Amino acid sequence: MSGTGSPQPLTEHAYTRLKWRMLLAAMFCYFFFYTGRQTFGFAIPGIEEDLGLSKATLGAISGILLWSYAAGQMINGNLADKWGGRRMMSAGAILSTLLNWCTSFSVGAKSLALFWGANGFAQSFGWPSGGRVISTWWSHNERGRSFGFYTFAAGMASVLAFVTSTIVVDTLDLDWQWIFRVPVLLMLVGGITFYLVARDSPAKAGVTPPASHAPSAEEAAEDAAAAAGGENSLQRYKAVLRNPRIWSAGIAIGFQNAARYGLLIWVPVYFLGEDWKKADTGVSPLWISVALPVGMAAGALVNGQISDRLFGARRDRPIILFMVVGALMAMTMYAAPLGTTTGIVLLFLTGFFVYGPQSSFWALCPDIAGKRMAGTATGVVNCFAYLFAGAAEPLIGGLMDSTGDTSLIFPIVAGACACSALTALTIRR
Repeated sequence: MSGTGSPQPLTEHAYTRLKWRMLLAAMFCYFFFYTGRQTFGFAIPGIEEDLGLSKATLGAISGILLWSYAAGQMINGNLADKWGGRRMMSAGAILSTLLNWCTSFSVGAKSLALFWGANGFAQSFGWPSGGRVISTWWSHNERGRSFGFYTFAAGMASVLAFVTSTIVVDTLDLDWQWIFRVPVLLMLVGGITFYLVARDSPAKAGVTPPASHAPSAEEAAEDAAAAAGGENSLQRYKAVLRNPRIWSAGIAIGFQNAARYGLLIWVPVYFLGEDWKKADTGVSPLWISVALPVGMAAGALVNGQISDRLFGARRDRPIILFMVVGALMAMTMYAAPLGTTTGIVLLFLTGFFVYGPQSSFWALCPDIAGKRMAGTATGVVNCFAYLFAGAAEPLIGGLMDSTGDTSLIFPIVAGACACSALTALTIRR
């Protein structure tokens, strides 16, 4: 595979191998990305004790990362369209590793907020860049499947972040600083590997797709018009932001992501509470919490598949279905008496339905905006997602401080899921 010379026409079998190679490369890299940003909840108890910061303050710092990530999505999705996802994703992994280490040396709220916020911007290099690469190699009718696998990797990244953090604080009994030092080394490996293996497009790989994977006449005309007109960043932003379905998708995923991060940040705090510490479950409560990201990963894989196979590439329907059931699961988690087994099962199902729709959301972005603006559209939609999640975090932290009841995270999540389902009714795609 070479980036020079005349493009080589490929057989169906050869091209299929290449497109899977690109998808697996993106999945491998993103599998490690959350070790750089979803470990914060495990560090909260140690930071509270060591630095004397309240949950409201730590919720605000968590929100700063999410807001920084949101701003970065708006910028870096477009840059992925301009410069290519391969370089952007790898650079983000390397930079985020360095900033996690800086975070581990924080001595107070200001330094913690500075480094963790900067890390949010570095993390934003990853998702739209990988999505950009995938959208150039996989056709429209396969996007639910390909983005389902990509989102599955993100879900498994949450599992890895939870497991490695649990090992650091529970099995190895290390201080909170090591949560930001050890797991992220895996992300560094992923970023370097992606750069060596991936190529931004078939053209960059020096190949020509077979006829079955050639762009549609509409896509080819759009690409030709964009190339002839010298389409710039501003024009891409205008085209994406003028589409009302992008706004509907952005608001819907905003509520969904607020629910998702509410679970990811505060479920570990819930299971580190006094009730679970005193409970004789025979297993560490933190290991019970791993059921959450495992369910998320499974939900992402299933949702992407059914959006293609069951709903004929209609993305709004699986989004609405999963959000409604996710709200019901979260309320059951809040209301039902929980033992070890019921806690694991319900937490798995809550993660499954709350996170699953992300597959359909990301497949929806190139569906709406086209392949040439896939990075910009993904970045804009993801900006909405993290603006909402960032706004929710300090509010949740303040509620935890004022009530002392960490189980309130579950009705909050249920409400966010219901709002997402209602907004998704307006997408109609």
